[in-house]
Amino acid sequence: MLQWLTWIGYAEGISFLLLLGIAMPLKYIWDMPQAVRYLGMAHGFLFMAYVYWVVMCGRNLAWSVKTIAAGIMASVLPFGPFVFDKRIKAKYSA
Repeated sequence: MLQWLTWIGYAEGISFLLLLGIAMPLKYIWDMPQAVRYLGMAHGFLFMAYVYWVVMCGRNLAWSVKTIAAGIMASVLPFGPFVFDKRIKAKYSA
């Protein structure tokens, strides 16, 4: 279950960084909104999947509400899913 969370978290984190670092400048600097449309849609799907897996892992692995909330907060911060994944692995994979 944690492996799925890792994969989805990395995909969500990468899509967010691509959206912020590539698609948004293309839209607002070079007037090319297509990248935001498609990458934004993919990121939205991955965001929902990530939040779902955080909640499911939290329920199945008896995480505290604070840990679940930290995972959800991580999804809205650049590099957040990567940091959350590292902390979860350090805490629960031993």
